[in-house]
Amino acid sequence: MLSAPSESATRALADCAGDIIILGAGGKMGPTLARMLRRASDALADGRRVIAVSRFESGSVETRLNYAGVETVKCDLLDRDAVARLPGAANVVFMAGQKFGTSGNPATTWAMNVLVPAIAAERYPDARFVAFSTGNVYGLTSVASGGSRETGTLAPVGDYAQSCVGRERVFEHYSASRATPVAIVRLNYAVDLRYGILTDIALAVWRGEPVSLAMGHVNVIWQRDANARAIQCLPLASTPPFVVNVTGSAMLSVREIAERFGKILGKPPQLVGREAPDALIANSGKATELFGEPETSVDTMIAWTAEWISEGRPLLGKPTHFAARDGAF
Repeated sequence: MLSAPSESATRALADCAGDIIILGAGGKMGPTLARMLRRASDALADGRRVIAVSRFESGSVETRLNYAGVETVKCDLLDRDAVARLPGAANVVFMAGQKFGTSGNPATTWAMNVLVPAIAAERYPDARFVAFSTGNVYGLTSVASGGSRETGTLAPVGDYAQSCVGRERVFEHYSASRATPVAIVRLNYAVDLRYGILTDIALAVWRGEPVSLAMGHVNVIWQRDANARAIQCLPLASTPPFVVNVTGSAMLSVREIAERFGKILGKPPQLVGREAPDALIANSGKATELFGEPETSVDTMIAWTAEWISEGRPLLGKPTHFAARDGAF
């Protein structure tokens, strides 16, 4: 389900001839995006290569990608010589980065989020880039404002968010100096049933654990829809970079989400704290105007997540720490 390409994504890919390489494809979202690109390419029958690059510390991820027809290359993206040996490609999806662990090792986060983009841009100066970024670059935004917009002022809090602004600036530099077309995708937050904000809240309700209201409002988007939007950004890559928020169109109340899970799961939520007037939220109006509404509704995501949690299905065991307001991850 997560890797099934939408018709719009397939049409967008048809406008971007050439092989595709995904840098940093071994994370939570990369494998499904790689498979979606493979499936869309197969539907077009254009014979292009889809190549996923990562350290692939989990051999099972690489095996599943190979089974799906995605080529894989093991590579440390901080190794310039290794990156220089990567296959050429006309299209690059840049997903590499570090978030969790930043508080204990900020230097590595800065290297991954700022130095690696430079290495990648130098390796593929003539390629079309879709570069993943994050809504954290905006900082906290008034809930009453409807969320941060692409034209707004960036106010990153903490090493992670600051280094993500650095990543964007590096791509802007290479777009200006080498005419590399770039699309920057500010994502927050993609979810599937194994991880994400909805899973975190549902799991807390199911276990009778506290649900923090410190970050009282959030945005979410189903991972398949986020994957499709990333592909739709490929033909929009430009100089200077095209920038778009990718998230759901609804600004969700954490309190209301927890209460809905409580009713479905038959367990009243243990709510802690009070909502602040600001939150890490983005306005998705630009994406909606370009791509339409996400295909998967919030109601559907909540129903699926509740069923998944109540049945004890597999989880990735990676909390989002969405309630953090100090930028420390």
